[in-house]
Amino acid sequence: MINRDADENGWVSSAQAWIDRAGTSGDFSRLHVLDAPMLARIKAATPATALDVGCGEGRFCRMMAEQGIVTTGLDPVPQMIETARQRDRQGDYQLGFAEAIPHPEAAFDLVVSYLSLIDIDDAAQAISEMARVLTPGGRLLIANLTSFSTSSNLFGRRTCATTGEELRPLGNYLETRKGWFEWDGMRVQNWHRPLSYYMQAALGAGLSLTHFDEPQPQSGPPERIEAYQKMPYLMMMEWQKPG
Repeated sequence: MINRDADENGWVSSAQAWIDRAGTSGDFSRLHVLDAPMLARIKAATPATALDVGCGEGRFCRMMAEQGIVTTGLDPVPQMIETARQRDRQGDYQLGFAEAIPHPEAAFDLVVSYLSLIDIDDAAQAISEMARVLTPGGRLLIANLTSFSTSSNLFGRRTCATTGEELRPLGNYLETRKGWFEWDGMRVQNWHRPLSYYMQAALGAGLSLTHFDEPQPQSGPPERIEAYQKMPYLMMMEWQKPG
């Protein structure tokens, strides 16, 4: 079911806080951990067209466009799309939901989900839609929080804001659940799902896994690097549609 409540997950009311926090370069996870390996996979695949599902304010769309890729951004939050258009007047940014992508089958060589699956209520349907709009042989590149981190201390929280329960490392790992999290002026709902959820969704969509990684920080403050090395915090998956 597509969540069409304007602020059900908090992102409409948190949009400006996120835009201010991310700036134009992105947060620590993006700038120091994920950008380089994500771009490396994209350059290796040499796509002509790409769709960024959950593009936010358009930062990664602009990065892909700099590689000569004809890029489309999709996001359900109006202020995110408005900001993306303001920052990239030549870009193509569209309002829409991942669970019902407004494009025909086989429309893109590459689909990117960059830290957006944790925000999507029906992530399995979203993955199915991402697979649908891929060209034969096309790639789906996913960056997400690992299920280890979402099951325990997501964003440094020690208790679940919804239930008040203590979140211990690997606590209730197999239980899919949704909770409120607050940081830097934002209050949003995120999902914890075991890794098997995402694997089964992609396999069920007919995709084949071609790459998996838990990238480490390549730069940044030493204390942040140390924190990210204590447990697998972020993961990357690349899936290919049969050609």
